[in-house]
Amino acid sequence: MIRIHHLNDSQSERIVWLCEELGIPYELQCYQRDPVTRLSPPALKALHPLGAAPVIEDGDVMLAESAAIVEYIIVKHGQGRLKPGPESAAYADFLYWFHFANGTLQPALLRLLSVSRAQLPDDHPVLTAVRGRAELALSLVEARLAVASCLAGDDFSAADIMTLFSLTTMLLFQPVDLAPYPAIRAYVQRMRERPAYLRSQSRT
Repeated sequence: MIRIHHLNDSQSERIVWLCEELGIPYELQCYQRDPVTRLSPPALKALHPLGAAPVIEDGDVMLAESAAIVEYIIVKHGQGRLKPGPESAAYADFLYWFHFANGTLQPALLRLLSVSRAQLPDDHPVLTAVRGRAELALSLVEARLAVASCLAGDDFSAADIMTLFSLTTMLLFQPVDLAPYPAIRAYVQRMRERPAYLRSQSRT
């Protein structure tokens, strides 16, 4: 059985949600952030040099990085579900949005978090540039969701599992006003209503 090492308010929530969507049995090992520093506990460092979640154990395999874990579980345990294959018309969209989550959207919000903590003047060019990048990333998601119910098209996929974290839990660390993005707000609501998502949240 897969063991998921889950840190509260972290990207490991993606893995719990994925297993619930696929109906894959798993064991959950939960960790709490330091209430002051918000850093992960030393116990995670003992598991993997990054000292971050998610980490999974599957027999002799120990794997970190949420995107790698999602692909591993889908291919090894999920019979390819939630990942359109090359024959699908949704394949290119799936690949783009699956990798957009950690390749563009998440880094843009993390840079905004870092620069915001530097307490630069509101009109500082670095802050302006970083805000612009975050707004551009969000506007691309908004444009996609204005014409598609899910990121890869009409069908829910792992691209949605990868993306939702940045639009929900990540905002606990770097608040972003989603009022200008009605399609994103509607999408977040739809995802939060999925039974598997509700089950995952009740466990974490």
